Amino acid sequence: MSLIYSMRLCLINAEVPLFIGASIRNFLDKNEGLQAVFVRVKLKTNAKFEDNQDLKGNQMRNVIFAINITIDGCCDHTKTIADEELLEYYTQLIRDGDLLVYGRKTYQLMVPYWPDVAKDQSTTKAEKEFARTFDSINKIVFSRSLDSAEGNTRIVRTKLQDEILKLKQEPGKNILVGGVNIPSQLIELGLVDEYRFVVQPILAGEGRRLLEGVSLPEKLQLKLVESKPFKSGCVALRYLKQ
Repeated sequence: MSLIYSMRLCLINAEVPLFIGASIRNFLDKNEGLQAVFVRVKLKTNAKFEDNQDLKGNQMRNVIFAINITIDGCCDHTKTIADEELLEYYTQLIRDGDLLVYGRKTYQLMVPYWPDVAKDQSTTKAEKEFARTFDSINKIVFSRSLDSAEGNTRIVRTKLQDEILKLKQEPGKNILVGGVNIPSQLIELGLVDEYRFVVQPILAGEGRRLLEGVSLPEKLQLKLVESKPFKSGCVALRYLKQ
């Protein structure tokens, strides 16, 4: 099968825009009609595929999914704990990014709670630092029912996949996604680049499980690149998509 035919076949059938290696980028540079299309291709060629780069080789923004889970996989926020160490961990994670992405339910759990904490003089240093960091960062909420949002928050009603792909190509730092529904959809679409799981020393025995109901086209292999234990017994695990 020729390279050009394979490219045409992939372009016709592609549903998940992604990233292309150097050899194919050179081909597309000479064919302007194809330059706007991002696809994952698997061709019988020696080209090495470079993850999270656009057609010109520029690094794209990482999408990071961060969540607390119990040992038995429960991600219900009422079943987990948050102490000073964990707040400091998440504060730094937010500082390494410049955009938070939520669905309506998670957004309404976080706002106005944390902006109010930022104004409360009686809170601890860790709570105040997290609250101020959270309050200062730009946010996007995907919702069809939310009428308005506070301050630096933008409501998006367009297609999730299209919006995230556009954001990844814009200049900036990491994009952090929280909650369950929106991250689950992004994982199905192959658009999450990094996973931050904080495993808590709890057996919940009930509650919603992480990625419950998610249907993947194939097994997703992750690479553990960092682990950080906390005094509470929690362990922060950082995985990259391979």
